[in-house]
Amino acid sequence: MISIRHLAASAVAAVYLSFSGAASPPIVKAPVGTLQGQSEDGLNVFKGIPYAVPPVGQLRWKPPVEMPRWNGVKHAMQYGNACMQPVSKGPPTMYTADPGPLSEDCLVLNVWAPAGAKNLPVFFYIHGGNLIGGSGHYPVFSGSKMAARGIIVVTINYRLGVLGYLAHPELSAESPFGISGNYGLLDQIEALKWVKRNIASFGGDASNVTIAGQSAGALSVEFLMASPMARGLFAKAIAESGYMFTAPELKQTKFGTPSAEQLGVNLTTALHVPDIKALRAMDARQLVDGSIAAGYPTAGTIDGHILLRQLVDTFAKGEQAPVPLMAGLTSGEVRSLPILLPPKPAASAAEYESTIRDRYQDLADDFLRLYPSSNMQESTLAAIRDAVFSWPMEKMVKSQTALGQPAYLYYWDHGYPAADAAGVHASHSAEIPYMFGTLDHLGPYWPKMPNSPQEWALSDAVIGYWTSFARSGKPQAAKAPDWPAYGSTAAYMEFQDVPKAATHFMPGMYRLMDEVVCRRHANGQPWLWTAGISAPKLPPMTAECR
Repeated sequence: MISIRHLAASAVAAVYLSFSGAASPPIVKAPVGTLQGQSEDGLNVFKGIPYAVPPVGQLRWKPPVEMPRWNGVKHAMQYGNACMQPVSKGPPTMYTADPGPLSEDCLVLNVWAPAGAKNLPVFFYIHGGNLIGGSGHYPVFSGSKMAARGIIVVTINYRLGVLGYLAHPELSAESPFGISGNYGLLDQIEALKWVKRNIASFGGDASNVTIAGQSAGALSVEFLMASPMARGLFAKAIAESGYMFTAPELKQTKFGTPSAEQLGVNLTTALHVPDIKALRAMDARQLVDGSIAAGYPTAGTIDGHILLRQLVDTFAKGEQAPVPLMAGLTSGEVRSLPILLPPKPAASAAEYESTIRDRYQDLADDFLRLYPSSNMQESTLAAIRDAVFSWPMEKMVKSQTALGQPAYLYYWDHGYPAADAAGVHASHSAEIPYMFGTLDHLGPYWPKMPNSPQEWALSDAVIGYWTSFARSGKPQAAKAPDWPAYGSTAAYMEFQDVPKAATHFMPGMYRLMDEVVCRRHANGQPWLWTAGISAPKLPPMTAECR
């Protein structure tokens, strides 16, 4: 039995030993108030910390309000609510998971910190879910393994769907800036402000924060890099399987997309409510389900204040945050996302080629060289993957390189027997359990992963790369190859059974997709929702795209 020891209180934490020798729950005295967490294998873990006032009642569709300081000790040993989201009623997919209790009172974050931490880098993770679902407390996002490498991990919840992104003329009239929408993005910014004010109390360095996210979380990273309101709140960025779809403009119909305010008006009409007052009075479950039934398209809004312009324009002009970047995608992105596939495949190679020539005009030969008719199924998967994911991720890396920032690209092509047998080799999200070291924390419908030394060794390397990037801006891992910056050789890291550095990423892909986007953009068309035989006819070349 260990005798009683009294440890001096510090600004970071106060930890005591009990008569039995087990550490009592850690206490942190932060500017926002005193928190009690729990000790887990050398880590101090705090769950369900409120970072903003609950956005309920009249605060529904208002920017987040800073959490005022509380008195007494707040217990932070259980995860908070997930934000309101649809409850799946269809057949489960590999991504189906129980988010737990749902509520509008959901603006919470979780912190994993090494015991005795001091001035450590911070990894700020934003979950995906198409901006309509998900939670920062899924078991696969546990920060334990990453934090054990000497960093602090923060995961967050933010408003989703219609509750997080509705724009409407009445809401714009309430705003001092004349804008609406983007409330979920403002939540993320508020959580970053919370980190800036409070993370030193947990042993973190507020000047060394890396924002990271996958899928809609990566889109959120792109928004944060683009938003003037987030400038200075982070030092590095990681985008995994991000995309750059056309976003609605606040007040204008543009690029074939109705204005965000008009989409909001359409929703009130579909829900048979007269105004925002009535919409605020609606039950949250009824509102969320009604918006899904009405086909309300959740998206960020180009409002001229939070988001100044389309992401493709921001990154093309070099107006994004000048920070080190790591970005990448998986080889099988679309294998687990059949919703992105054409509703009707080509019946023959001749029909495929004829359709491609009609759709891609003078670029058809370039397209068919990359995506030939000899294997139409694989070509269709690859073309959509590259239009939706490969081009945006390389676009970001190229743009950061042009700003003089170190930028690193990856391509995840690792599979294992159960995933390959299910037809989801290196699927969308496949790298996440390796990054977090949570191979044994997968959802009930995820293909069962082998509990083998090889899988854990790959995870160990990935954790090393990601945490070292958070620490220094350079991805490195023990017993693994150096990861070269993208530079002039289009260098990247390919993850198969082991990491392998390579150069000249997907030759010809970026040039083709970049010209397609440019020509659609220049002619006022939306871009990147479709590719291949389901794409609209390509507009002619314009001077600005040469």
